[in-house]
Amino acid sequence: MVVVAVVRFPGTNADNDVTHVLNNVVNVKAESIWYSEFRHSRYDAVILPGGFSYGDWLRAGAIAARSKAINEVKAAAEEGKPVLGICNGFQTLVEAGLLPGALLPNDPPRFIAKWVKVQVIDPGTPFTTHYEPGVVVSMPIAHGEGRFHVEDLSVINVVFKYSEVNPNGSLGNVAGVSNSGRNVVGLMPHPERAAEDSLVPRGFNAGGLRLWISLRESLRRGW
Repeated sequence: MVVVAVVRFPGTNADNDVTHVLNNVVNVKAESIWYSEFRHSRYDAVILPGGFSYGDWLRAGAIAARSKAINEVKAAAEEGKPVLGICNGFQTLVEAGLLPGALLPNDPPRFIAKWVKVQVIDPGTPFTTHYEPGVVVSMPIAHGEGRFHVEDLSVINVVFKYSEVNPNGSLGNVAGVSNSGRNVVGLMPHPERAAEDSLVPRGFNAGGLRLWISLRESLRRGW
């Protein structure tokens, strides 16, 4: 049986949302696992959900990125397993060197919580195979340090971009990126909060659902 690990650090707060969508919406077995107990060999994919790991002391995701659990995440990534970091999870993957660039304080410097339009740039990751290239979907954001920056954007594999409005000043409107192998993906918007129509405000769509369907089908095909 395929099983997805949803790894919790002190301060993680979106793990229940992710496990709910996987278990109850797209019918993929998911387990919320405390970071010190996580062993990658037991799982087929890894999700680092959002929140404020270790209270975002030092930098968002920086302390979590130096925990022993990240060695397990790195091992999973090296084996080619799908790894997804959402918001604080994205920050953690960047801090750990699993994804390129840096996530800086928003410009203007304030916490932002709102629904945004996101364009899917790369449908070739295990999390985007059920999106059409260039399609614009809706997801909410909730972060204070989501401004993506990198020295050379041309060498980065961009997976998601903000469409219409850049809410945080990210270079090139970047909302999510992947590693060179495309199995590790990070994004600032929350697809788990945009996977059911009942959660979506008027004028937007449940743009996160196809991300979880993509993961399900990728795992069934043996990604």
